[in-house]
Amino acid sequence: MSAIRHFLQHGGAPARVLIALALLGSASTVALGAATLSARYRRDVARMVFNDNLQLLENAKRTVGRVSDSLQTVVNAPIDASIGSSYVVVSIADRRLWYRDADSLVFTTRVATGTGRTLAKGGGNQWKFETPRGRLVVLSKEADPAWVPPDWHYVEVAQKKKLGLLALKRTDEIPLPDGTVMAVSGTNIVKRFGDGSEEVLEAAEGKDLIVDGKVVIPPFGTNQRRFPGVVGTHRLNLGDGYALHGTDVPSSIGSAASHGCVRLRNEDIETLYRIVPVGTPVYIY
Repeated sequence: MSAIRHFLQHGGAPARVLIALALLGSASTVALGAATLSARYRRDVARMVFNDNLQLLENAKRTVGRVSDSLQTVVNAPIDASIGSSYVVVSIADRRLWYRDADSLVFTTRVATGTGRTLAKGGGNQWKFETPRGRLVVLSKEADPAWVPPDWHYVEVAQKKKLGLLALKRTDEIPLPDGTVMAVSGTNIVKRFGDGSEEVLEAAEGKDLIVDGKVVIPPFGTNQRRFPGVVGTHRLNLGDGYALHGTDVPSSIGSAASHGCVRLRNEDIETLYRIVPVGTPVYIY
């Protein structure tokens, strides 16, 4: 990994070759089912870039080619032309991000990535908290973003606290022990009294609503399912719920700590927000 880091910092075209080969090679290893050869190939590619040794690359290609002709085709495929301008690279193994503009390193920093843990729920539902590999794109940028927890957040909380789950619907009125009811009123979950008056119920990260031994799953669009500050000061959205974003737990940076997003210190994501345009490719490997 030190060779890869060195050339992302100091290399231009060789670094771009490495990015394309690492991404395409990692996708091929699943089909090959030969982990040892795959690891040897990635190691040899890294050495080739470090030494600018084309013969070593040819040897690595031939070694893997004995196992699969398809990988030879992948290796020979043209590199995406979009890599030639500005792009972001994230190494899951190094837990580091680089932003390059052509042959210049503009910015680099440590990040946190997915834990790789699997969360299972009854009925066969499960979630794998991995950072996705491949080519993504910065689709949009946000300042002061709020986190809208997916269903898995409530499943995770319920399992940790050994509680049940209650999916609140907008038409529900849930009786509370004090004789009031929990209901949805506009964009808020409220406690409704017998005289029709209402009190807005508060929810935040670590302070989810719990009723009768069950964690309440608020409807989407309610303020109780919107947590400010959790994902830091800025967010670069990559699609499918994944993003580069800040954090309220800066001590997690440099570890496998997220549910799949790439997490940065708030000062670092603020820098990326300022210098990385929408449409920039993001290569994660």
